Amino acid sequence: MKHPKKVKMDPREKRAHRIRRKIQGTPERPRLAIFRSLTNIYVQLIDDTKGVSLLGVSTKSPEMKGQTVTGGKTGYAKAVGKLVAEKAKEKGIINIVFDRSGYLYHGRIKAVADGAREGGLNF
Repeated sequence: MKHPKKVKMDPREKRAHRIRRKIQGTPERPRLAIFRSLTNIYVQLIDDTKGVSLLGVSTKSPEMKGQTVTGGKTGYAKAVGKLVAEKAKEKGIINIVFDRSGYLYHGRIKAVADGAREGGLNF
């Protein structure tokens, strides 16, 4: 029986796995995980001890529909960061752990972090 070929892992996925070994989300400090596609950005607060997503926000969220933001995709990323901070505060979450998911801390990823900090999250 032939063994299947090993598939080379994407460099971003490698970095994400390396980061995830060190970062753990708890109920007191959930993990703010980011996924970035070409057109949208998705953000979740995750409690890794239970394996539960506490809340999620994206550029496709109903709250984001109809909003006009200057700055293109980066502007929308910052708005998503502010929105996730508002929703987290409603749930009583102030302290988080930032998980950039292997992306470089630059551009839209940095914009989400800045928006979340402006919204009142500590990380």
